Amino acid sequence: MARKTNYSFEKRQRELQKKEKKAAKAEAKRAARQGGDEDGLDSGADAPDGVQTEPQQDKPTE
Repeated sequence: MARKTNYSFEKRQRELQKKEKKAAKAEAKRAARQGGDEDGLDSGADAPDGVQTEPQQDKPTE
């Protein structure tokens, strides 16, 4: 009799690989974010996701 394939084991291994890849990607993003702050430029990191901030313009006083 042929052995039955253990699909749950294979699925768990795929899930673990995805989890490791996601963690590595998050670590790389965190490292890049920390590395970018050292140059002293404001890259808009304080803004919410996808929102670009524009510099405030001084209004002339009359």
